[in-house]
Amino acid sequence: MREARTPHEGCGSSREGSRHRKVGGIARALLCVLTLVSATTEFAPRAGAQTYDAQVTDPGGTLGGSKKKSSANSSFGAANSPSAIFGKINTNLDRAQPMRLQGDQLIYDKSGDRVISRGNVEIFYNNYILTADEVVYDQSAGTLTAIGNVTLKEPQGNIVHADRYTLTDDFRDGFVSALSITSKDKSHISADRATRREGNITEFHNGRFTPCQSDGGTPPLWCISATRIIHDQSAATLTYQDAYFEIYGQPIFYLPYFQSPDPTVKRKSGFLTPDYGHSSTLGYITGIPYFFNLAPNYDATLEPIYFSDQGLMMKAEWRQRLANGQFNVRLAGIDQNYRDLPGAPADNKDLDGLRGSVETHGQFSLSSWWKFGWDAIVESDDQFRRFYKLDSILVTDRVNQIYLTGQSDRNYFSAKLYQFGGLLTNDTQQTESYTHPIIDYNYVFKDPVVGGELRWNTNILSFTRADGALVDPMTGRQTDENVNRIVSELKWRRRLTDAIGISYTPFADIRGDVYQYDNATNPQSVVLNQAGTAVESSQVFSDTVTRGIVDGGMTVSYPWAATNAAGTHIIEPIGQIVAHQESIPQRRLPDEDAQSLVFDDTNLFSTSKFSGYDRIETGTRVNAGLQYTFQSNDGGYARFLAGQSYHLSGDNIYLNPGRNADGNYVFNPYNGLETDRSDYVIGAYIAPLSNFRIISQSRFDQSTFALKRMDSSMITSWGPLSVQAGYSYDADALFTDPENPYTIATLSREEEVLAAATLQLTNRWSIGGSSRYNLQEGNFRYDSVNLKYVDDCFALTASYIQSNYSDESIEPDQTIMLRFEFKHLGDFATSTGTDFNLGGDQRTN
Repeated sequence: MREARTPHEGCGSSREGSRHRKVGGIARALLCVLTLVSATTEFAPRAGAQTYDAQVTDPGGTLGGSKKKSSANSSFGAANSPSAIFGKINTNLDRAQPMRLQGDQLIYDKSGDRVISRGNVEIFYNNYILTADEVVYDQSAGTLTAIGNVTLKEPQGNIVHADRYTLTDDFRDGFVSALSITSKDKSHISADRATRREGNITEFHNGRFTPCQSDGGTPPLWCISATRIIHDQSAATLTYQDAYFEIYGQPIFYLPYFQSPDPTVKRKSGFLTPDYGHSSTLGYITGIPYFFNLAPNYDATLEPIYFSDQGLMMKAEWRQRLANGQFNVRLAGIDQNYRDLPGAPADNKDLDGLRGSVETHGQFSLSSWWKFGWDAIVESDDQFRRFYKLDSILVTDRVNQIYLTGQSDRNYFSAKLYQFGGLLTNDTQQTESYTHPIIDYNYVFKDPVVGGELRWNTNILSFTRADGALVDPMTGRQTDENVNRIVSELKWRRRLTDAIGISYTPFADIRGDVYQYDNATNPQSVVLNQAGTAVESSQVFSDTVTRGIVDGGMTVSYPWAATNAAGTHIIEPIGQIVAHQESIPQRRLPDEDAQSLVFDDTNLFSTSKFSGYDRIETGTRVNAGLQYTFQSNDGGYARFLAGQSYHLSGDNIYLNPGRNADGNYVFNPYNGLETDRSDYVIGAYIAPLSNFRIISQSRFDQSTFALKRMDSSMITSWGPLSVQAGYSYDADALFTDPENPYTIATLSREEEVLAAATLQLTNRWSIGGSSRYNLQEGNFRYDSVNLKYVDDCFALTASYIQSNYSDESIEPDQTIMLRFEFKHLGDFATSTGTDFNLGGDQRTN
């Protein structure tokens, strides 16, 4: 006989007979009915066991309803298919598969009309395994009863323990006493007894459920107990009557009636985990989302969020998955009282009434090569989403797009519709613009041309800036700027290496452009008056411009390699000469896509340092650098590149950028390339260990070697500690005063440090935080701290977020958020970010 098992007590001790008992149960109790079909019964004798001869006569003459002699092929009962108490009924059974029974004794009780298998009984059928001390088949009562140390192992991984297990002849209804079930995910349910009726309803009496693990006599972290737990298999619901929610065995609150989804159901309508918090600008925050499981491929979530200082905001989300993709739509809205907003009420009158936003994302695969999608947010005003924490407070721009892309081995096609908008008060209407569309096509020729690779690139742009800054002198109406452009180019490259290892890479580019402008501002014509504002009489023109560009050159490098016990060292001097036309008339043309000009080691050897097509490098230029690479034998890595660029002849386009209609520079004139001898650039990429990495890109003044710009970042993890840090410095940043957003940008130094860290205190407790500190102003722009507890059944996240950013109604703010997550009771997430975002997903998946 096997040693008896003590059923798992889900919530500590129970009080038998008490109306308000501490009993467990939400879920995962799988009471599977083992089906025995007419099949072969095999008996495997064990050492010392008494076995009946295969020819023993059946005293009752009735085994499984047939009157015949017992033999090795006797049937042991007739039955239907097994079914799980929780989950779908198992109908995919192989009825031709034999049911195998093995035990120490097989007894035929003619007077009682019973067949008894006693002693280490094991029954195997269709991947179900039933073990017990004794199994009795009562033909007159039509029941099968397993007695003593009953264990039923189901194919889906559930394990049922009971002292006594009785099933009717058709195995639809049953009774289990001293029940204990361990599900596949280690959840536990125990009950004094359970009954199954109508083949669909299971009742657990004095039940206790917990997904938490506990050792010894320690109660689990949390548990639900109930006098009655009723499982409706067809509705996939669990109903609790007279229930308690307990923490460490102590009742916390009483639930006279409670219903939850069957834990085997991954998606079901119901309430999700609430949000609780407090913000100095929003007040107390309470949100209770409700999830609608409408169909297997689409659902919806509705969440009313109450802010004690602002009122009730409604959020809703629709998600749908189709055969070739998916999309979602999120809505948020509030009836705003402008007097409740921070700041002067007179400044917030425009925000009175309905405020809201619509956010949608989608992506579809049209074929193996083609994809179509969109990302768009439409909002009533620029501050709504940031004020109500639907977006990060640090979001400064809104970019909406619709795209179509295709890619094969040698072709790439992209067509995108963009809408750009600024979200800050110092943004002028110059930031509101549209592309309709921008198209890129790239093709790499299959066969070499003159021994090298030939590429064909084409760019098509149709662009509108709805700035309202231009006035038609004939009509007096505000007009929009329109730009249409076609750019096509051929780029050829070939790499050669001589006998001593010197690498030569000649290249040549041919490009043709066609531009058409309407109501464009000539950047050269914008001048400033004594007040420092743009002169209104700046030149506006409409024109069609064509231009052709030819450039060519060569890159030469000579790597030197040395190997020692530590690893491999490579020193590589690199030189490049690029020849363009000496001058191309382009300063009077507007600049839309080449406004970003950051000179560093990544574009030191680029034939043009601009970010787009609207500005072209001219003249002859030499780029030179020295690269050192170290590859250690244990996997460590380091690379350094230092260099400088020299303008030899022709027009230096990086000088005198001109100004836009607002009077601001088209691009930063202090970019490090404005002189014939450029600033020095240095790049460092260091990874001595697999868990430690540093990237640093710097620019130093060409005459004084003073630091002009630096961007550095570090990522490391050491044991339980993970750290990310970044440093940014710009000595010649363009700055616009937020108090006077329409004044001309001036040069200003910017210096910031960003850091984030997570420390795993124990296996379950962790603490993390992030910060953004402005070294120039000496204050924190943004910081957050979060404390988190996570185990197999419960997650707790406490977050504190502070922002010192201000922009009209958005003021410095402190927010505290608290979130509890219980496994099987709504959503359960194992990770939570350090930043709290009310726009984040929360649903049952």
